[in-house]
Amino acid sequence: MADAPQLERDVFTENYPLTLFDPARVWESLNAVTLNGDILAGNGLFTNPDENPAGPAFDILRTRISQAMAERGWRRIGITSPTHGCGKSFTAANLALSLARRPGSRTVLIDLDLRRPNLHSLLGLTPEGALRDFLDGSQPLESMFVRVGRTLAIGLNAEAASDAGDILHAPESKRAFEAMDVQLDPEIVVIDLPPALVSDDVIAMGDKIDAVVIVVDGTRSTARDIRACEALFEGRIPVMGVVLNRAQDRGLGRLRYGKG
Repeated sequence: MADAPQLERDVFTENYPLTLFDPARVWESLNAVTLNGDILAGNGLFTNPDENPAGPAFDILRTRISQAMAERGWRRIGITSPTHGCGKSFTAANLALSLARRPGSRTVLIDLDLRRPNLHSLLGLTPEGALRDFLDGSQPLESMFVRVGRTLAIGLNAEAASDAGDILHAPESKRAFEAMDVQLDPEIVVIDLPPALVSDDVIAMGDKIDAVVIVVDGTRSTARDIRACEALFEGRIPVMGVVLNRAQDRGLGRLRYGKG
């Protein structure tokens, strides 16, 4: 990971040396929210793996991802898809909820599909503001992120941004992520990214994430879509795996988990 950010960043609420930041106190300072189980269930999300047939699959996914990332010293995983509607936000949210069930852990979930923010709707939460204000340093982390229990922090977005690519390319956004690492010290950051093939937004995140997982829809995605994503990421961002959502046998024999 990159070196710690410099003190000119406005994301810090006080001009203290970074070594004096206590992540435990920062977590406690986040606005605590409670997730509504009925809303989660209505959107296919769950906090208890026994409540949903997909629960064990997400627990397996979290274990394989967390182990692979720990082995490589990675922290930030992006969840993307070839196009809209493949279930990437659903996957990112359930993965983060599964990771957050580990006692004593710290997981961060961020909605970086800036053009079409949707995580707040899936989770039944009201965003604190425009996430671009955190990314450009004009608002501190504490004013933008909320906390679920003691193991999950969530950065939601209240406003769509048509200039998302410009925001994500800006050096300020990289420093915002570095500042977040210092302040929250998460084990894993799950980032709900835009679809990979519709803009340059995901590639703009290349210096801010360690790897991606590609979510494909078994009812609409094609092998060509997957190859296009892999070609896009080759030499830029490691692809940790491909997750098949709404599985049907449509000849997508190349789907697998564990490429890295």
